[in-house]
Amino acid sequence: MKISVSREQAVGWLSPLNLHIAGAALLALVNLYLLVHIALAWSNSGTQGDDALASARAEQVAAEVAARPLRGLDTKIQVSNSEAAKFYEGRFPYAYSNVAGELGALKTKYNVRLSRVQYLLRPSANGVSEVVMDAALTGEYRSLAGFINGLERDRSFFLISAIGLTGQQTGIVNLRLRLMTYLREPMPIAPSAANGEGAAQ
Repeated sequence: MKISVSREQAVGWLSPLNLHIAGAALLALVNLYLLVHIALAWSNSGTQGDDALASARAEQVAAEVAARPLRGLDTKIQVSNSEAAKFYEGRFPYAYSNVAGELGALKTKYNVRLSRVQYLLRPSANGVSEVVMDAALTGEYRSLAGFINGLERDRSFFLISAIGLTGQQTGIVNLRLRLMTYLREPMPIAPSAANGEGAAQ
């Protein structure tokens, strides 16, 4: 079946009114296409924005948690320095005479014989010098135990690093004791063997 279109009909279809209708329909399709794309873009940007916001919040929380220990750090440092200074002044002797005096007082209190003490001064660091002492002790077991306990509880800082049994006769025990303390600066001259309590080494 052949459809023939007359010239008059073709001219009628191409009338200004029909052309306007066709153009309006085309613009409507273009607008619809653009609206769909805008809606998709808006949806994607909203999701990415939520993800970015959540990530930023997580980073902020992590930063706050990490910063908590640093809050008031200057005050904590001052308190720590003050406590360290008190410990140094209260527990670290200033001179060898302080060390010898504490050992002598404990020797008398617990009735033990402190036959000799050898001192070894190690290089100074951070305002204190380590003093290593080797001492020979003689006495009854209970007296020696009291002396050692007294060292550990003494106001001056003493750290016992080694205890060795060197002999035992009729209830009398001989011990070799190695202990350490720290002297605050400036460091005085070590005691000599002439005082009967210690010998410098």
